[in-house]
Amino acid sequence: MVGGIAGQSRRYLVEPPGDKYISGGEHSMNRSKIMRAMVLEAPGQPLRMTDVSVKAPGRGQVLLRVEACGVCRTDLHILDGELKNPKLPLILGHEIVGRVVSSGEGAVRFDTGRRVGVPWLGYTDQCCRYCRRNQENLCDNPLFTGYTLDGGYAEFILAYENYCFSIPERYDSVEAAPLLCAGLIGYRSYRMTGPHVENLGIYGFGAAAHIIAQIAIHDGKDVFAFTRPGDTVAQKFARKLGAVWAGDSTDKPPDKLDAALIFAPIGSLIPAALAATRKGATVVCGGIHMSDIPSFPYTILWEERVIRSVANLTRRDGDELFDAAARVAVRTETRPYPLEKANEALGDLREGRLSGAAVLVPQ
Repeated sequence: MVGGIAGQSRRYLVEPPGDKYISGGEHSMNRSKIMRAMVLEAPGQPLRMTDVSVKAPGRGQVLLRVEACGVCRTDLHILDGELKNPKLPLILGHEIVGRVVSSGEGAVRFDTGRRVGVPWLGYTDQCCRYCRRNQENLCDNPLFTGYTLDGGYAEFILAYENYCFSIPERYDSVEAAPLLCAGLIGYRSYRMTGPHVENLGIYGFGAAAHIIAQIAIHDGKDVFAFTRPGDTVAQKFARKLGAVWAGDSTDKPPDKLDAALIFAPIGSLIPAALAATRKGATVVCGGIHMSDIPSFPYTILWEERVIRSVANLTRRDGDELFDAAARVAVRTETRPYPLEKANEALGDLREGRLSGAAVLVPQ
């Protein structure tokens, strides 16, 4: 989900107030307010519960009290050092639902007390060639929540209001949190498969897959779910959601696929998915990081098959996803954890002990 390089020189049409993020800067207007946060001090180390100053919102920002924050595989990639140059120390988390406590100068979209969601894409320069083409997900100088901006593994967060979403009232905050990344990146990946898909394969049946499977099934597609070998719990979960078939990622499906989504960060799944597809199929890689892709014969790519990646999201994706979620009545499967159990939640995600999504809830 990264479209830029952390630490590179940046230019912005609207300059972000970089000295007013939650855990940095010397110009706080509210230095007496302290919050709890789970902080990453260096890659490869467990998160540490820390008391952190709450900063006042700058221009275009809102200060939110966090009600829920989903735990995403991208957080693991940052924790493990697979995504380079994070802001350090760093508060992880980019699937955030919170309520507006206060607003900075020029922030007028949301009233105090309004519930909003904060996604991975936290800010764009609004002036590079990609932003001018309405491809803000590929911005040359982006800021990312929980990576180059402090995120939601905390009691409060600062966010740029123009990159926040209104949350449908039908979802409580824990239910809504996974929609902010698993749902968004899953939806963008799903859109990339094209219009002529009847059989859709999904490799890696976790948070993103269980959301997008419901939308695909509602759209009349047959979903084929591929899990870690032997993961009968995830396979049963997929069938419960309406998948017509569920099996190991090493298995061949009973029918050819028109498209495949890959959410697991395993490069060897690309040739496996290609081999399972029909002519003209698209294989979409929805993750931010993947292990090396092994060589494979050209014959499984031939006949106009396509491999493509998905990077980040646009605000349009968010608007469309929340419309689809309301239309389909998407249900999110969640397991809440108290904020101080963030390391446990990350461990459960790493080891595949979750059906659906882990969500941190500040107490």
